[in-house]
Amino acid sequence: MSQHVLSLEAPDTMNKSILRLIDTSVYNSQILVKCPLLQITLPGFSTPANFTEQSFQPGFTLNLTACDLGVQSTGCGTTYVDLPDGIYIIRYSVSPNDLVYVEYNHLRITSALNKYNGLLCDLDVAACDPPVEVKDKLNSLRMIKMYLDAAKAKVEFCHEPTKGMQLYNYAVKLLDKMDCYSCR
Repeated sequence: MSQHVLSLEAPDTMNKSILRLIDTSVYNSQILVKCPLLQITLPGFSTPANFTEQSFQPGFTLNLTACDLGVQSTGCGTTYVDLPDGIYIIRYSVSPNDLVYVEYNHLRITSALNKYNGLLCDLDVAACDPPVEVKDKLNSLRMIKMYLDAAKAKVEFCHEPTKGMQLYNYAVKLLDKMDCYSCR
């Protein structure tokens, strides 16, 4: 039996106030797309923000803010609060919604990546073999980036959210420690 093949992408972005979602589904042209429902549960929340067909159409690209997700109620349209890093539960369905759906755990690491890039900017790196101190910092940053990549893999591919968050938290701790050293 032919059916829709639902799929979403949540790419990493460097914008702290945006969660970007892209519909990469393959829709069967012989079946009407009815009652699309997008549900996003933010880290630390138990109730999802719901988006229905009035908010998007199949093939959508959405840039969602804290206002859209219901965690900011003042200053919408003029100021945007940062969305937290952590595990976002993203569920997308079409009718019949209890049968035709996909659900993902997305580990948002935007704040950590911004801190990582800031630390790279602080390094005096030239197009030659760096001094030992700079080389050591580069090696430490490379290891931290691998922890962040491993955290995403654990959450999004291995379905081990607890292990993924432990790796993420450890990477952020290492970033904070490096940031403290760069302040001296």
